[in-house]
Amino acid sequence: MSVKPDRRQMKSASRLYAVQALFQMESTGQTVEQVAREFETHRFGAVYEGDEMAEGDAKSFRAIVSGAVNRQAGIDQMTDRALVAKWPIDRIDPVIRALFRAAGSELLESETPPKVVINEFVDIAKAFFPEGREPKFVNAVLDHMAREAKPEAFPQG
Repeated sequence: MSVKPDRRQMKSASRLYAVQALFQMESTGQTVEQVAREFETHRFGAVYEGDEMAEGDAKSFRAIVSGAVNRQAGIDQMTDRALVAKWPIDRIDPVIRALFRAAGSELLESETPPKVVINEFVDIAKAFFPEGREPKFVNAVLDHMAREAKPEAFPQG
């Protein structure tokens, strides 16, 4: 008897898959359509070495990936403004760069509250870098990006 994953779990999985897809696109030169098809067909819910991957939400996944690609220049500029001057985005680990692009896409194009987006992507950073300081770095940069993308979500006072 299989249990249907809940919507929140599927959206969380879609965020992780979007980071992986953006990383893959950057390293292989694949198009959005090629990567989206591969993930939806072979990764969502797949079983690797006995471990079942989470089911993703295709609509959320595609929205994040296409938003990140279509708005990449603006997202990268927003990320650069959030970074210390000595660390332009092209010097950042490619996984973190993909994470910032996915998170930036969701911050700019979705109705999801910025704090939820930040928490979700910090959790993804923890999954990729469980022992490192990267999750704190991701949290700080995404907080800055969220305040720029949706200032109304952060009342002054």
